[in-house]
Amino acid sequence: MSAESTAGLRRSHVAAPAILTQGFRPFFLGAGLWAILAIGLWLAMLDGADPAASAFPPLSWHAHEMLYGYATAVLAGFLLTAIPNWTGRLPLSGLPLFGLVFLWLAGRVVFQISDWLGAGPTALVDLAFPVALVLVVGREILAGRNWRNLPMVVALLVLLIGNLAMHLEAAGVMDLEGAGWRLGLAVFTLLIALVGGRIVPSFTRNWLAKRAGSALPAPFGIVDKAALATTILAMALFVAIPGSPVFGWLAIVAALAQVARVARWQGKATGPEALLWVLHVGYLWIPVGLLLLGLAAILSAVPQSAGLHALAVGAVGTMTLAVMTRATLGHSGRPLTAGRGTIVVYVAILLAAVTRVGAALLPDAYDLLLAVAGCAWIVAFLGFVVLYGPLFVTRRKA
Repeated sequence: MSAESTAGLRRSHVAAPAILTQGFRPFFLGAGLWAILAIGLWLAMLDGADPAASAFPPLSWHAHEMLYGYATAVLAGFLLTAIPNWTGRLPLSGLPLFGLVFLWLAGRVVFQISDWLGAGPTALVDLAFPVALVLVVGREILAGRNWRNLPMVVALLVLLIGNLAMHLEAAGVMDLEGAGWRLGLAVFTLLIALVGGRIVPSFTRNWLAKRAGSALPAPFGIVDKAALATTILAMALFVAIPGSPVFGWLAIVAALAQVARVARWQGKATGPEALLWVLHVGYLWIPVGLLLLGLAAILSAVPQSAGLHALAVGAVGTMTLAVMTRATLGHSGRPLTAGRGTIVVYVAILLAAVTRVGAALLPDAYDLLLAVAGCAWIVAFLGFVVLYGPLFVTRRKA
């Protein structure tokens, strides 16, 4: 790229509104707002209301909008902010970033009126965002010759396939028995295992290194490889044969391997800093979810829903909030420490996870625990939007 072109891009970046200067700003804000609205709509549906004219069955609607609506927006914000650091290229900003956000918003709108709009147009609009995201991320990684992170493009492609599968099943084209949403949950679980397994010990090591006498997290080794290998195999079987005893036993083995992995990261020493301990606790929901899914495949007394929500609310919900808060503080020039409000946000999301899993395991208290889980989820994301929303619309501190 010529010096003139680079200068022009930099001027465009400066001229853009603050919210359109970096990918984390509009996508983290949008994800936070949608997390509140989507769970609010879901609670209304469970109460007998029908606030969304969607052609998707309620459970499919819920799974789609949390995985391919909320979680994918967080992933987009994370990737669009991280890739410039990986490649040395300028971040996507201004009108191109606005266009990507618009496609995500359009998908959320059409999904709510899909019964009126029709299966074909709904799929066309909803899938436009993941297609565009694959193209943008792929272009940046290839242009920056950042081969190490090329698997991120593969993950986005698999998410696109899972999203398409949900549309095909809802339209009656194929009977996939929920493989579309299981594929989405599997991808996000594996992304946490892969990316979280990189950043959690790294952030912890950097923090502990400043404290004399503190033991540091163990380096990547055979335990990590075993945990990743068994988890990848387990999640592949979860997508294909979730009720198989073979999957059940492999998921239990993967859970034990993940516990051994996390135990080497010195999480017990991070108590003074919530930005760190929340990452360790969030990651721990992966072995909890794997264990519960494994037991559900073997024992009829354990409901699959407990494992699903340990992964979806516990792992995905907690880790996405943890990453969004940390990334927002860092990229807006604020100190990397959690204030009291942020700690309340973390406690609320963990309460949501515990009570949602508890609702599946304790049917006699199902209604009460489900209501607590939904309210705690909304409190967590409302707190996130209130505390961090102003940072998305103002420029970075010098």
